[in-house]
Amino acid sequence: MANPLSSAGPSAPAEYPDGHPRRWVILGVLIVSLLVVVLDNTILNVAMAVIASPDRGLNATQSELAWAINSYTLVFAGLLFTAGVIGDRYGRRRILTAGMVLFGLSSLASAYSQSPDQLIAARALMGVGGALILPATLSIISNVFHPRERARAIGIWVSAVGLGMAIGPITGGALLERFWWGSVFLINVPIVLAGLVAILALVPESRDPAPNRIDIGGVVLSVLGLVSLVYGIIEGGETGRWGAPWVWGSIVTGVVILAGFVAYERRIAFPALDVRLFTNPRFSTAVGVVGLVFFAAMGAFFFSTFYLQMVRGYSPLAAGALLLPFAGAQLLFAPRSAAMVARYGAKKVAVVGMLLTVIALTGMATLDADTPIWLVGALFFIQGAGMANVVPPATEAVISTLPRQKAGVGSAVTNTVRQVGGALGVAVLGSLLSSVYRARIESSVADLPAGPRELASESLAGTHAVAAELGQTGDSLIAAGNTAFIEAMHWAAGGSALVAVLGALVVLRWLPGHRSAPAVPVAAPHSPEQVSVS
Repeated sequence: MANPLSSAGPSAPAEYPDGHPRRWVILGVLIVSLLVVVLDNTILNVAMAVIASPDRGLNATQSELAWAINSYTLVFAGLLFTAGVIGDRYGRRRILTAGMVLFGLSSLASAYSQSPDQLIAARALMGVGGALILPATLSIISNVFHPRERARAIGIWVSAVGLGMAIGPITGGALLERFWWGSVFLINVPIVLAGLVAILALVPESRDPAPNRIDIGGVVLSVLGLVSLVYGIIEGGETGRWGAPWVWGSIVTGVVILAGFVAYERRIAFPALDVRLFTNPRFSTAVGVVGLVFFAAMGAFFFSTFYLQMVRGYSPLAAGALLLPFAGAQLLFAPRSAAMVARYGAKKVAVVGMLLTVIALTGMATLDADTPIWLVGALFFIQGAGMANVVPPATEAVISTLPRQKAGVGSAVTNTVRQVGGALGVAVLGSLLSSVYRARIESSVADLPAGPRELASESLAGTHAVAAELGQTGDSLIAAGNTAFIEAMHWAAGGSALVAVLGALVVLRWLPGHRSAPAVPVAAPHSPEQVSVS
């Protein structure tokens, strides 16, 4: 039978007014494809403390760990603009398949990295694969589902994030208990293979009948700007030398390049990011809220791993289990968010979600070495419930402001901001963590030789490594390191909470409730006219 969603164009939806007949099976396949991306990130969170170990891992510094996360994230975010357009032009299933293959190969390269630099490079390549995967999945959902079912489908799609968060930490912890750290990347390979078989067998091809041109200049400017900005932030936190020319110069350069990117996108006929989309309050507010909530969340996960494994002394498996409440809340609440939005409106649901996130992050700012572990689990559950009631309504708000054939644009913008928010959260809050930790541990390492003193000052993992070489006399250094880390974590968690408060205020001020969104101007290759959407 002919593919109902091929390049036939606008007539395809009329042929299947109730959506593609295999749409729910297709959704399951797309969730498997999404799962491999989410699984990788959640597994890496659990593995960071092991990768930092001189004995079991790569002896990575805090800065190198941040880059292992952000090399993936920044490439991912920078290419999402164009990945959506490439899928619209050349076929979403084709690009999804290519992304899965590349993700699997780069997972192999990550698993067998021999140094932090190799891991960072392999992770960047994984970012290319992830950028091809994620917008294609959401674009295909928008094409195979009728608008009345789309919100429910997106809610289930988002719940796959919770599923990945549930499987990832436990799987990663179990692997690290038995195998070397590279196994947390090697696990991606069988998932990729299963996903490829299902994609080729079940997912229909679809294209935009009038796709935009590929904006290479925009991609280059966005990646260069983000990398320069994040490099300055991470280096400033790692070294504590915010006044150094290479630190503030990198930050200023990044800001200037990103400003140039916006100006460039406003002038060209086929922009990677149509900045006119942000003139719509519903669109810009929803996208902004996604960025803010992931800024807060990813920064919190970055320090939570070290708190659980190094301060509290839990194994990777136990630490992974302690993240289950977050994942459980995602699985419980995300699929129900569409019904909540239909009843109460997107604004009320998103505000409640942001406030729950604020409560959780504020609670994390009070944790210490003796906090009852059930309370830590409760805070993760509250945070998961909060995010589950922010991301689905925000994602649906973005997609619903665009015409059906431009779904790739909406998914690319949403996920780009999501990834940029997460990268900046890791960079900014990780730098705050490093700066406070370095200041608080300074007096305790002052009498050490220069080499061990520098290692101990870099991170809690470095402090523990130096203390292990000192034997029994290192116990006091471990205690000092744990105390310094908890104080630094309080500052980082407080910063996360403030960002979540800002997100709640943005929702209250600008996100509509039950009202319909106004028309959004969308760049089209044949006409500059605005496109009205329901």
